[in-house]
Amino acid sequence: MNLSSSRRDEPEINLTSLIDVVLLLLVFFMITTSFVRESRIGIRLPEAGSTEQAGPEALPLTIAVTAQNTYLVNGRLLIDSRPGTLQRALRKVAGDEPGTEITISADAGATHQAVVTAMDVAGQLGYVQINIATVRAAPGR
Repeated sequence: MNLSSSRRDEPEINLTSLIDVVLLLLVFFMITTSFVRESRIGIRLPEAGSTEQAGPEALPLTIAVTAQNTYLVNGRLLIDSRPGTLQRALRKVAGDEPGTEITISADAGATHQAVVTAMDVAGQLGYVQINIATVRAAPGR
């Protein structure tokens, strides 16, 4: 009589299916991950290449946006804040040959929409270089 228990087979874990699942998850995450950078607004700040003064024929063209979202073109207040009025004022100041450069300076309290409208009008008139005027922050701020 044999009193010893029969030898049991050890359960075997099949890792093949586990590896398949891990590889499928890896492929899924690689496909769903976005590798595209978010769009950013590229702003090129003005640089001074020399200290020469511009000739008298190169009059600076500036648009100022006040805290009340009104526009000033070269320091002259416009009668209203409509884009058409701004466009006519820029054409009047620039004449038939608009330059390639315009500077927009906005009050810190001006809305973003007013500044974008000024940029849009300038772009529609053919200005290819739009500068944004800023001031240096005071130390300790």
